[in-house]
Amino acid sequence: MLQKVRGPMPEQAVSAGPASRAADTFSVTVKAVTREADDISSFELSAPRGRKLPEFSAGAHIDVHIAPGLRRQYSLCNDPSERNRYMIAILREPGGRGGSLAMHALRKGQKLRISAPRNHFPLAGREANFHLLLAGGIGVTPMMAMVAELEARGANYFMHYCTRSPERTAFGERLRPLIQAGKVKLHHDGGDPGRGLDIKATLASYTPATHLYFCGPPGFMTAVKASVGAWPVHAVHCEYFTAPEDFDGGEKRAFKVRIKRTGQLIEVPASSSIVDALRAEGFDVETDCREGYCGTCITRYVGGEPEHRDTVLSEDERKSYVMICCARANSDVLELDL
Repeated sequence: MLQKVRGPMPEQAVSAGPASRAADTFSVTVKAVTREADDISSFELSAPRGRKLPEFSAGAHIDVHIAPGLRRQYSLCNDPSERNRYMIAILREPGGRGGSLAMHALRKGQKLRISAPRNHFPLAGREANFHLLLAGGIGVTPMMAMVAELEARGANYFMHYCTRSPERTAFGERLRPLIQAGKVKLHHDGGDPGRGLDIKATLASYTPATHLYFCGPPGFMTAVKASVGAWPVHAVHCEYFTAPEDFDGGEKRAFKVRIKRTGQLIEVPASSSIVDALRAEGFDVETDCREGYCGTCITRYVGGEPEHRDTVLSEDERKSYVMICCARANSDVLELDL
């Protein structure tokens, strides 16, 4: 089994590790299903017999095992101080990969298996004097937990929430007092981005100790990413729900991976991924998105030079870890800590 990035687990009443194998999941009950906006529903999940759930921090997500062979990641959108429930919100996408339709078919009382929370999108700490949040559509889900955590910290923040229309704007009741307090602003563009938030102007300059967080659909992410030229890399944080529009992967060439434990060399053809090559040799490799944005296949490497093509790992993490669903190698051999 591949070695994954694993943080220390806190003491908790429900025991589950951060990987998403069936053996590392636990059962929850759908306690409530709430319509939040057109085509958006939230799902409140609770542990059996009222037991406490594993702790999480703002920006975290869980893996939901919807059905055999159908697993999806969803951001937690409730207050991280809550231990009695998790809340996720999902946009119904008829043209998607099937996960959202299956989730929207769920009803109160049904059971699901989920992983413990993992966080690739955390808030900055004391180094941040101000937090600027940009949410596009369903990308508001991790921001809702961030807002709750920032409120608890007494931190300075502001959130721009961009949607097509009021009818497609989720969490209206939760956001109303924050809008009235001047901490959140809604932007409705009617389907024309030119009528919404002026992202370029909003991000034209950088104030030291300000941190930016953004999440939303591909076009929104591309627009924000193109507008952060004035911002230092360490102050920009994002999370993708799908592979970015500008992710073309570049030219691919063949290389080899070496298995540290056995010294085995495995050929990775230009037409295959590391995951495909490992599976062909009998390795049990977990993946989900296969495009470098979910974090399921994070693996430590101990030799060689990877060519990172993911949207999850930080620059520091890339010194030790690689996402083998999409990464290639700039060296002839990439040694994995397996």
